[in-house]
Amino acid sequence: MNYDEFREAGHYLIDYLSSYLEEVKDKPLFPDVEPRLLYDLFDEPVPSHPQSLHDVQKLLEEKLLPYCTHVSHPGYMGLITPTPNPAGILGDLLASALNQNVGVYSIGPSAVAMELRVIRWLNDLIGYGENAGGNLTSGGMTANFIGLKLARDCTTNDTAQHEGLQGKWAAYVSEERHVSVDKAADAIGLGRKNLRTLPTNDKYQLDIEALEKALELDKAKDIRPLCIIALAGTTNLGAVDDLEKLHQIAMREKCWLHADAAYGGGMLLSKQNPGLLKGLELADSVTIDPHKWFYAPLDAGAILVKNHDRLRASFGMQHAYLTDQSEQKNERYQFFVNGFEQSKRFRSLKVWMSFQHYGKDQIGQWIDNNVAQARHLHTLAGNSEDFESATEPMMSAVCVRYKGNGLNDEQLANLHHEVAAQIEKEGNFWFATTMMKGKTWFRINPVNIYTTIETMDALFQTLQGHCKEAEEEMGGR
Repeated sequence: MNYDEFREAGHYLIDYLSSYLEEVKDKPLFPDVEPRLLYDLFDEPVPSHPQSLHDVQKLLEEKLLPYCTHVSHPGYMGLITPTPNPAGILGDLLASALNQNVGVYSIGPSAVAMELRVIRWLNDLIGYGENAGGNLTSGGMTANFIGLKLARDCTTNDTAQHEGLQGKWAAYVSEERHVSVDKAADAIGLGRKNLRTLPTNDKYQLDIEALEKALELDKAKDIRPLCIIALAGTTNLGAVDDLEKLHQIAMREKCWLHADAAYGGGMLLSKQNPGLLKGLELADSVTIDPHKWFYAPLDAGAILVKNHDRLRASFGMQHAYLTDQSEQKNERYQFFVNGFEQSKRFRSLKVWMSFQHYGKDQIGQWIDNNVAQARHLHTLAGNSEDFESATEPMMSAVCVRYKGNGLNDEQLANLHHEVAAQIEKEGNFWFATTMMKGKTWFRINPVNIYTTIETMDALFQTLQGHCKEAEEEMGGR
């Protein structure tokens, strides 16, 4: 290794990234390029001969960087991938350099201590007591999988992890759940058909009456409740289920309550919207993603558990070659014995650095700014004769739709898709479309440090122009 070359390349890269972050607002947000061109661009055999780091950087500037989606652009309001804060970016760089495997204490002692502290911080934000524990994960997919596995093991008195699920079981969640819940139901052996996806009320919260009816119907068929999954910030709208009521029902039914706050957990830092997640501390386990609304770089999800002992009960397998025979073996925390992963990336460093550099109050202010931006767009849509908003945003997710004039549902769906695609090509904004209660909506979710109220004004003006133009074209067909 030529360390002088490494040093020079590192300085160049940091300077490049600093300029990139300063100038990203002036770049096209989404690349207007055919996928085939990109696949051809990278269609090459494994390199046989070395190149300088300088030449490799130039290849990146030619092949990779011009065709990225620039999530730090103020107009990025799509899937919940926020602006990565600069302190977190440096944390990820350092984590890669140190290459600590926090799955095993002996491959990262200080990293394990930091990981435990960051998990403690997250548990403190929820309101969990000293017996709580958890794991940082790749994201909400893995966290929800672990949450449902813990539910399965606890509710079946740990027989399922040895013998598989015996008898008939079901889990219950609203129709607004994230797809990770369906995948988790499959992965733990419950089966997606045994995941009861229930309707929501006019606030897009799980309908309690529908839940009670589903439980009653299943009992009549000797189907037992394995878990209730509460949503504490839905992907579409940031809706929060009645956490306290769901806890009461879970206690009555003697089943696990898991709360998916992967996106909504950021509201725990909000100063202007306190209490929105009231009752979150009652859940047996909670999913939170610091790489969503805590603005940490990917990847950094988390599964938090009210009772740490449940982690060891579900994952406490230990192979002989990993047995710690040192005199400190009872003090050395082993994440692989208390979680799913053995090779485990040092994810906590970027989260720790983010909190240390900005503080939770500054991060909370960014979150409150995003909420205000969503509510501003909601107001703009509500004051327009041509648009409607699904509901006043609880968080930063807002769904608005163009009403159209005499267009049927199919035409309106096509209009929304075509307008979103056209705006994507222009490169000033990026957002998604979604379906709720049989209607197509623009799903807009600012989780961005650099977005402003003026950005939302410009977005709405863009939506108005494109929707009217698309309607006129459809009327002429």
